[in-house]
Amino acid sequence: MSGRYEIRFSGAGGQGLILAGVIMAEAASIYDGKQAVQSQSYGPEARGGASKSEVIISDGPVDYPKATKCDALLALTQEACDKYSADLKEGGVLLIDSDLVTKLPPGNYQTTAFNIINTAKNDVGREIVANIVALGAMVALTGVVSKEAAEKAVLSRVPEAFVELNRKAFQLGFEKALSAKK
Repeated sequence: MSGRYEIRFSGAGGQGLILAGVIMAEAASIYDGKQAVQSQSYGPEARGGASKSEVIISDGPVDYPKATKCDALLALTQEACDKYSADLKEGGVLLIDSDLVTKLPPGNYQTTAFNIINTAKNDVGREIVANIVALGAMVALTGVVSKEAAEKAVLSRVPEAFVELNRKAFQLGFEKALSAKK
């Protein structure tokens, strides 16, 4: 990787996107030895309002902590896709939940779509790990952090009783993104 890589996780408050961003930044900085910063923004509502988490990853110092032109965007809701897709670079990575984002933005993106929340709910067994499914997918699609670093960062954040659940969620997101990639 050279230069700066910008990732935005977006959706609704309560979907765990801020935690996903924190974990991505930790994977880069703690386990892969890169420079990383994470920032977040969410509406005044506790749940359901617009939410985003941004991660900047670089081989050198990060001079500005906010995303200006995203290399990769996760949109878990149509509202998030509509609101944030204009910041996606030409040729960037757009990951969407295919059940909730039905209208794709115009532009030249590498779009990957699968039912992220339903995967968490039905294939993993708990909807609450949808953020970890999405994180696994972003790691697979961007390659900006190693799979091993991201998995270590995920597992360092969860209680022992939920390690296997989160490992399964991460792995399933990783695999589904690669098979859904166009």
